[in-house]
Amino acid sequence: MQDHVTPRRVVILGGGFAGLFAARALRRSPVAVTVIDRRAHHLFQPLLYQCASGILSEGQIAQPLRAVLRRHHNVSCLLAEATDVDVEARLVHARRPDGGALALPYDDLIVAVGMRQSYFGHDEFAAHAPGMKTLNDALDIRRRLYRAFEMAETAPDAEERQQWLTFALVGGGPTGVELAGQIREIAGHTLEREFQTFDSAQARVLLFEGSDEVLGAFGRPLAHRAARTLQSLGVELHLGTKVTDVDAHGLTVQDRDGATTRFEVRTVLWTAGVEAPPIAAALARATGVTQDRAGRIAVEPDLTIPGHPEIRVTGDVMSLNRLPGLAEVAMQSGAYAGRVVRHAVEGRTKQPKPFKYWDLGSAAYIARGRAVVKAGPLHLSGATGWLAWLFIHLAFLTGFRSRLGAVLSWSVAFATSSRRERAFTQPDADAPAGRAPGPKPPLSPP
Repeated sequence: MQDHVTPRRVVILGGGFAGLFAARALRRSPVAVTVIDRRAHHLFQPLLYQCASGILSEGQIAQPLRAVLRRHHNVSCLLAEATDVDVEARLVHARRPDGGALALPYDDLIVAVGMRQSYFGHDEFAAHAPGMKTLNDALDIRRRLYRAFEMAETAPDAEERQQWLTFALVGGGPTGVELAGQIREIAGHTLEREFQTFDSAQARVLLFEGSDEVLGAFGRPLAHRAARTLQSLGVELHLGTKVTDVDAHGLTVQDRDGATTRFEVRTVLWTAGVEAPPIAAALARATGVTQDRAGRIAVEPDLTIPGHPEIRVTGDVMSLNRLPGLAEVAMQSGAYAGRVVRHAVEGRTKQPKPFKYWDLGSAAYIARGRAVVKAGPLHLSGATGWLAWLFIHLAFLTGFRSRLGAVLSWSVAFATSSRRERAFTQPDADAPAGRAPGPKPPLSPP
């Protein structure tokens, strides 16, 4: 009688790009892989702003994790949030959505939890200025954007109407630039002639950035081109500014001279700054590893934590050689971590080569037919940059259905300026707060 051999257990924290590519690298290995994520879907985060602005639907940028990994017969998915790691017992502690506790043993741990929105110590801003890291964030932003125009239609006076027609974005990175361009397109084209009491094209879009340029990571030439494109669309750039307060009716900013200015704005969107989720701090406490100011975990060249060769940290939450928080970094580091585990299982005793990131470039979509792309020495902008952006995003969308749906939606949006995904929900004002609905009446008399 043969003894049952337990396969090597690999636990992956996170089902984003890094976690997904790690699982794929282990597809044909004799290991048992468990992917833990607090959401049941894999999200194509670079296109979140297109869901928020009504071009793409949720299903076109998010696929169920189980469906994405269904052909990976050695992979199981768990809907839970990792809360702690016992490195001595090699256990991951996690919390289920209903509050129940899980303890998952591992032989190898791959940490791919990503980053979350940071408000730089002012978490109270979140209630009035949502970030954009999750699908819920994108749907909340969509509701706020289109609701603002509806509220402007019934505003009692011109002053309040202008407040509803003014949009502020905090942060001049790719997300802020992309959203700013989308709001101007919505105001100037999508909603053209739909309202009776105002011209939607008169909406103001304000972009606040602490440095001297937008898209600073793209280099000065592309940053200047992006700034010119935004200004040509009507976006008002406020560079060298710091937001000091946000409330339901606007925000206060401070310039480099210390002067403060108040802007009356009903829609503020936060696209500045990220921080590591709590599990990163828990792992740091358990292993003694250092974290940077944003909470990223310092790793060795092979992505392991010093003293813990069984733990690898990948994607946005790893701190290595100042690598940027890009989807491509997450994909490559996740795939690397999975391959190293696979090689170990296959009995390859050679020391793995250090992780090397191949920079395939960065891209930001500004407006229809206009984008900027940086790939090594290649700098593209305008229509050429837009075509390159289109190819890059189609290549990495997960699933044939997503690609086909995106092509159809983009074709409609780019050809007609219309957006098919403009639906948003409002809380039911007729339902008494805190009261559960009463019993339904019977369908027929007793």
